[in-house]
Amino acid sequence: MAEQQTILVVEDDRNLAETLVYNLRQEGFDAEVARTGLEAIAVTRTQHPDLVLLDIMLPELDGFEVCRAVRATSAVPIIMLTARDDEVDRVLGLELGADDYVVKPFSLRELLARIRSNLRRVELSSGSEAQQALSIGGLQVDPASRTVQRNARVLHLLPREFDLLLQLMLNRGIVLSRNQLLEKVWGPDYFGDSRTVDVHVRRLRMKIEPDPADPVYIRTIYGVGYTFDGGQRNRDDA
Repeated sequence: MAEQQTILVVEDDRNLAETLVYNLRQEGFDAEVARTGLEAIAVTRTQHPDLVLLDIMLPELDGFEVCRAVRATSAVPIIMLTARDDEVDRVLGLELGADDYVVKPFSLRELLARIRSNLRRVELSSGSEAQQALSIGGLQVDPASRTVQRNARVLHLLPREFDLLLQLMLNRGIVLSRNQLLEKVWGPDYFGDSRTVDVHVRRLRMKIEPDPADPVYIRTIYGVGYTFDGGQRNRDDA
């Protein structure tokens, strides 16, 4: 029998938190609650949940600060819960390392689908067949150990950033559309939009490019998508 997966619900609204915990347990998950930002950080570091549902509006620390703190020590999937369908909130959450977001009010069916999608992505990443290490233009990626180095210096990538880089490198010279990258990296049942890809590419460039403003690895093909150029400088890059 598979080990029960634990969801940490970070929500200060007692009624909503209890409703979420009840329904998650009905679906076969273990579920715990943290009602403040500081409590959420402590529970994540000591109990290591399999996924975090993180409300933005919290006492002590807001969800953005919690996301930043959790990401400093953990790659646990984070789904942010926001009461506003505000693009600024969504982009900021993704920039800080959130994997997904859900706008309140949301249907339980949609939330469960997103939870399962994110957990499935982690399982597929950890259970994927070993691939040979790639070395292109001074950038070395090892799928077996999920490590990245540039000129022998270790780079620290989040799981989605690693998966995105790996897909681009495996398809070197091929232009991949945003929708193709969403399907390859986030999975066919991902609910988000193509802006998610742009945010992750921007964040990835900050980590792997010698000069993120003048990238030599990941090239933008305007109106189409992205391609991996292998370190060949192109002044038309975005």
